[in-house]
Amino acid sequence: MPPLQTQTQPRGGADVVPEYRELLAEARERTLALIEPVSVENLERVHSTLMSPLVWDLGHIAAFEDLWLCQRAGGLEPLREELSQVYDAAETPRADRGELPFLRYEEALAYMEQVRERALAVLERADLSPGGDRLNAHGFAWEMLVEHEHQHNDTMLQALALAEPGVYAPRRRPLPQQTVAYGETVTIAAGAFTLGIDPEGFAYDNERPAHEVGLDTFAIDRVPVTNGAYLEFVDDGGYGRPELWSPEGWDWREREGIERPLYWSADGGARSFERVEALDARLPAMHVSWYEADAFARWRGGRLPTEAEWEKAAAWDPAGGAKLRFPWGEDAPTQELANLDQLAFGPAPAGAYPRGASPAGVLGTIGDAWEWTASDFGPYPGFEAFPYPEYSEVFFGQGHKVLRGGAWVTRPRAVRNTFRNWDFPQRRQIFNGFRCVVAP
Repeated sequence: MPPLQTQTQPRGGADVVPEYRELLAEARERTLALIEPVSVENLERVHSTLMSPLVWDLGHIAAFEDLWLCQRAGGLEPLREELSQVYDAAETPRADRGELPFLRYEEALAYMEQVRERALAVLERADLSPGGDRLNAHGFAWEMLVEHEHQHNDTMLQALALAEPGVYAPRRRPLPQQTVAYGETVTIAAGAFTLGIDPEGFAYDNERPAHEVGLDTFAIDRVPVTNGAYLEFVDDGGYGRPELWSPEGWDWREREGIERPLYWSADGGARSFERVEALDARLPAMHVSWYEADAFARWRGGRLPTEAEWEKAAAWDPAGGAKLRFPWGEDAPTQELANLDQLAFGPAPAGAYPRGASPAGVLGTIGDAWEWTASDFGPYPGFEAFPYPEYSEVFFGQGHKVLRGGAWVTRPRAVRNTFRNWDFPQRRQIFNGFRCVVAP
């Protein structure tokens, strides 16, 4: 099957129906291929209270599809009303999901197939034109469902990374070996910048409305902080120097006994799923909390970028004053094949993709690691919840920090310069890294 091209701005009307049928099928093929090597026992058990049982994700994907495509976009009755509470992510915290009466593996697969059959029937008669109802217009609900399943691939891989060695042993493809040494910065000139996304095309409510912000001149790392640079921080006693840490971060570090990134070992190794290998100094430093990233930035003599600074470095073309949807331009990335042999199951060395540079010359802002920013997760001025408050609004003001960029696990359709991810500052299971801002 050839790669599918991302269409981040659906065309609308009947011509988009075959496209969404194909996109939904590809997303499901990828989800099932992802878990195919995992035993049923390991699909149904809790690997970490930070994450759901993998089979819960399967049922949730189907229940979310039934709710938004079949019921709200199509006007149908729920397929299985008794499952609505079980798979309501807002009502069932991850730590409690292992105790829920969720569908077991074979039942979950059958449920997914039944919901998909209903959804495709709704798609055939949906009015996806700009003049249709707001949920269907431009295929909003359908695009949301494709990206929703892609996002669960990300969280499912987080759970598999946390599982005991041997639960998951993916096959990896080679990565490019070009690298850029850490330490060089790019200066971004002062001036007004449009943060967020314009009304056209698909985006989540927290990315809107686009609004102008003023930024002073700043210098940002050309590439993310690497393992080699982070190891210098560790070797310099960074985890034992309270002056480098925020008070909350130091309390967390002492309480949890944190001495290094999540998957690093004391003897210089780093774990990736079933493998433990020597630490590769060229790779982006990953699986660090916001507290750790903040401490490193202080040690470096800098700070974490605000999300406005991050977005300007990734999206702004200083020559033409244009705002780009992706660092390299307006063209969306090509999605990889559903066949998991096409995945590397890890990031490339920092700077390995020079064609992905932003106009300012910043590298690796999308596709290697989610990147912590200094910003709290909150609404933009004029924010309007759509299509449901539980996607963004309920998380505002709850202590979450914003992450930007997308990681190697993130599907290309779910990454763009304006996409906002978020989590608590102590979290490390995300495939996350960071870069620093220093005095220009």
